[in-house]
Amino acid sequence: MKLATLCYIEKDGKTLMMLRNRKQGDIHKGKYNGLGGKLEPGESPDECVVREVFEESGLTIEPLFRGIITFPLFTPGDDWYVFVYTADDFTGEQIDSPEGTLEWVPTESLLELNLWEGDRHFLQWLRDGKKFSAKITYIEKELKDVQVSFWN
Repeated sequence: MKLATLCYIEKDGKTLMMLRNRKQGDIHKGKYNGLGGKLEPGESPDECVVREVFEESGLTIEPLFRGIITFPLFTPGDDWYVFVYTADDFTGEQIDSPEGTLEWVPTESLLELNLWEGDRHFLQWLRDGKKFSAKITYIEKELKDVQVSFWN
């Protein structure tokens, strides 16, 4: 089991996205994604997302928890549980990320990017202001099923 965070930072109608193009063997290579990463021992999801966003962008955020997604067997032998956040309150100077190219993309254009197919679902939920618990299933990198429940 893997625990991770994912954050979409918003400002002036744009969302900070990362084109994953710098890490060897990256399963996400060539795709756009938010910022985030794996929890370290003893770390809460809130602490993790703040740390990961800072490491990847140089920005210090005030995260807003929006949902959780289960990705069963996303990598061989591992279910991933991803805590999803947004942030529109941040400080700092953006850096050149070691993991990919950072781009401020018009929020209304996010679904036009090269994304994992399941991301199109939860990016729309975020855009609609919904909070959610979801299970997104891929088989051999192909989207097979999306199950979701929403809460207030």
